[in-house]
Amino acid sequence: MCGITGFISTKREGLKTQCKRMVTSINHRGPDDHGVWADQHEGVVLGHARLSIIDLSPEGHQPMRSNSGRYVIAFNGEIYNFQLLRKELIKVGVSFRGHSDTEVLLAAIEYWGFQGALEKCVGMFAIALWDKKDKALLLARDRVGEKPLYYGQVNGAFLFGSELKALKKYDSWGGDLDRNSLSLYLRHNYIPAPYTIYKGINKLKPGTFLTIHTDGSEFKVQESVYWSAHDMVENGVSNTILGSEAEIRDELESVIRTSIREKMISDVPLGAFLSGGYDSSLVVSLMQQESSCPVKTFSIGFHEEGYNEAQHAKKVAEHIGTEHTELYVTPEQTINVIPKLPQMYDEPFSDSSQIPTYLVSEMTREHVTVALTGDAGDEIFGGYNRYLMTQKLWDKLNRIPGGIRGLAANIATGLRPATWDHIINSCYPLLPRKFHYQNPGDKMHKLAGLLSLQSPEALYHSLVSHWNEPDDIVIGGKEYETILTSLEKWPRTNNIIEKMMYLDTVSYLPDDILVKVDRASMAVSLEARVPFLDHRVMEYAWKIPFDLKINNGNGKHILRQILYKYVPQNLVDRPKMGFGVPIDDWLRNSLRDWAEDLLSTERLKREANFHVEPIRKKWEEHLSGKRNWQYYLWDILMFQAWNVSK
Repeated sequence: MCGITGFISTKREGLKTQCKRMVTSINHRGPDDHGVWADQHEGVVLGHARLSIIDLSPEGHQPMRSNSGRYVIAFNGEIYNFQLLRKELIKVGVSFRGHSDTEVLLAAIEYWGFQGALEKCVGMFAIALWDKKDKALLLARDRVGEKPLYYGQVNGAFLFGSELKALKKYDSWGGDLDRNSLSLYLRHNYIPAPYTIYKGINKLKPGTFLTIHTDGSEFKVQESVYWSAHDMVENGVSNTILGSEAEIRDELESVIRTSIREKMISDVPLGAFLSGGYDSSLVVSLMQQESSCPVKTFSIGFHEEGYNEAQHAKKVAEHIGTEHTELYVTPEQTINVIPKLPQMYDEPFSDSSQIPTYLVSEMTREHVTVALTGDAGDEIFGGYNRYLMTQKLWDKLNRIPGGIRGLAANIATGLRPATWDHIINSCYPLLPRKFHYQNPGDKMHKLAGLLSLQSPEALYHSLVSHWNEPDDIVIGGKEYETILTSLEKWPRTNNIIEKMMYLDTVSYLPDDILVKVDRASMAVSLEARVPFLDHRVMEYAWKIPFDLKINNGNGKHILRQILYKYVPQNLVDRPKMGFGVPIDDWLRNSLRDWAEDLLSTERLKREANFHVEPIRKKWEEHLSGKRNWQYYLWDILMFQAWNVSK
């Protein structure tokens, strides 16, 4: 794993000096070696920070030139099938100096062309390629978005980099806040691609590549798609696999095994994260089947009840026979991560599981350089609770005629929550205790919001939103359109759960889960690999009949049937637990002073990014214990902390 950066500039002076500063800013992504290549005549420069994983020799140094000299590449990631591609290329007469996947990738580009090579590669990557013949810069990102790549134009230069901090080292960097992106952030707790927190700076969308030409005064940018999750879903649901459950289960296991086998190729120590849930337990089980010695596994535990999975992971590890390491962290250790988050993530990001993800990465890096993870099982095999909850809730709502639902919603919102509290509380002496609720007025307004929804798609959007009306919070904000609001771009399926799985695959997965894992792991120079995101696994999974994914009200049915071959049901069958920390309690206690400073009325008014009243209201209600607004407040706090540090 590595970091890449560089630019094309209309200016020709100081290219390498500028790029060296940009590379240094992402040293954590690749501390083993640095390289900068420049063509001063064309005004192009590529930079690379290397974390040596495959071919540790100098032959793996980057930026790397192709054999013909036509191409120069800066590459971040892994090509898992590089050995097969290497054999195929040797058969047609290609020779190799070293043993790196980067050299194979370059040879593949020379032989099959850029798009042809991307289509043949199995991997996670961000690529910057200079084509000397066509005088073009090409930027590409892997199919699902495991590896990040940012780009944008700044004062006569076209910049790119693995992290925003590299772009920010460019001399003419401006970095104007994009308030529309800020609105998106408050809705999602992340900023969806292609947007970033800065005006004019974008994330390259997964499965795409850019071709950039310049005439010396302006840049012409063309976007191309080489792989589409939309097409994968439509092809999958229209070409369902025929066969028995046992046959499909065995074939799926074979496909996953192949993915895991390839992702275990490494010239440095390798292990795996193990939470004790279905996904990581299956990954580790199959790793152990492929390994002649105990696999190294890692988990962290918390002393707080309701947040600790370590005891489950330990039992699974003992059964499988791994070399298991666990760390129980104190609240102080956990809280000490918070000041690091703004620099780690570069833009506002408020999935609070970023904290334990960093801690498990930090602990794992003390023992290995590469770790496999169980991420993406939920999105691909239907594991999230919200899938079934949305379906059930909409089925109930849909039984109520639209006119009646609208009337009920109007009545519910016709009175303020405080008025409803007074009315309902006065009725409590007449009602059984099971009908006594805290904050009944707020619940009436929430119910009204659900009653007013006109489709299951709208219900899903509401359930995955934090602030439902973020434009009312952000001063001058106007939320951009995203895939979640562009129904015409969704794949054709009448199954709402399949639609949700698709939407999570193209939004929540790349822009939240994979961002969280990439930044947390790379902050400590650890490479994280995700076997379920092999596109061959994903494409096969979408052809599996739906009732083998969600069966009898339970998700990941067929995945669990594979796992039960290696781990007893009683060790893994338990309610789903998020990888979280008790932010709600911390905000009322150990983090209270820190949060109060960032949320003070004076600061909010001075910075003028948010309307003050709704934020202060939630903060005061949270402190009083009247409501738990941890997710809403963490969104604001992570922006405020980022804004201070940027």
